[in-house]
Amino acid sequence: MGFQPVERASEAFQQSLTEKEIGEICQRAFGGAATPVSAVELGTGMYSNVYRVDLAGREQPVVLRIAPEEERQFRSERHMMRNEFASLPWLAVIAPLMPQVLAADWSHEVIGRDWMIQTHLDGVPAPEHLGAYPRTAWPVFFRQMGAIARSVHDVRGPHFGPVGGPGYGSWSEAVIVSLEEIAADLEGVGLDAGDVCKAAEVAARGRAVLDEVTVPRLLAGDLWTVNALLAPKAPEPLITGVLDFDRTWFGDPAADWTIRMATAKEDERTAFWQSYGALDRSPAGMWRARVYEARHLGAIRLERHRLGKADAVRESYGALAEVLSGLA
Repeated sequence: MGFQPVERASEAFQQSLTEKEIGEICQRAFGGAATPVSAVELGTGMYSNVYRVDLAGREQPVVLRIAPEEERQFRSERHMMRNEFASLPWLAVIAPLMPQVLAADWSHEVIGRDWMIQTHLDGVPAPEHLGAYPRTAWPVFFRQMGAIARSVHDVRGPHFGPVGGPGYGSWSEAVIVSLEEIAADLEGVGLDAGDVCKAAEVAARGRAVLDEVTVPRLLAGDLWTVNALLAPKAPEPLITGVLDFDRTWFGDPAADWTIRMATAKEDERTAFWQSYGALDRSPAGMWRARVYEARHLGAIRLERHRLGKADAVRESYGALAEVLSGLA
């Protein structure tokens, strides 16, 4: 088999599979006759290991995703692959843009990790292809992103919190627990989490403002350019696929990563709002947005630590201090 893993240190968060393990997973998923002829690890995965696998007798490749070992997962990121799987019926509104799940296994009988096999989507990652178009065409892309986000956010859920659970009866509880879990994870890896704890305390004092959000809406969790695919030869940017929904939530759409990125700059992305609609700019809405930004920054700090970006971890403290000053 043509096997191309990514070389990693033994202490790295992500750990590659062996050629034998990939073969055993494919046999589990497709039967004993399933024979991988090549497996290329894609270095784009920030959390799970991702492989493009070609199988004998199958015209299209498949995508194999493997979650980190249980003991490597943070409390605030636990069982994210299972969360994505639970999200699929709720994401039916954008199903034509998503890969289909061919097999999933949480039993740990083949390897000691969760894994999922999906169809391979055609298309070029947006960060690689959007630059092939003049910037005057970029608003077309962001209007499509706004329409996709709007369709997701219009879906109502049964509870607040991660789609796969645990579910909470109020939005404030979901937000506060999330902040507390991120703080615990940061402390667990030896980082100062005092500012994230402070954000949780501020959120607790402002429960009533958070609980003005009474309808749980579906949040994509991580949808932006890095998780979008474009048609390679379209005359203007055309989104043909969207990927990675392991961080889905039910809650306030304003708390979604997509909204955070759409508001980050005043550039071509402002076209996002033409299809999405207006944000809540009331004082209460702006206060909630600062709480959500504190949560984003805490999660970003944890991810930067996981990726070994020490300078970026240090930068996060100043950014969160500024947000907290606005919440005071």
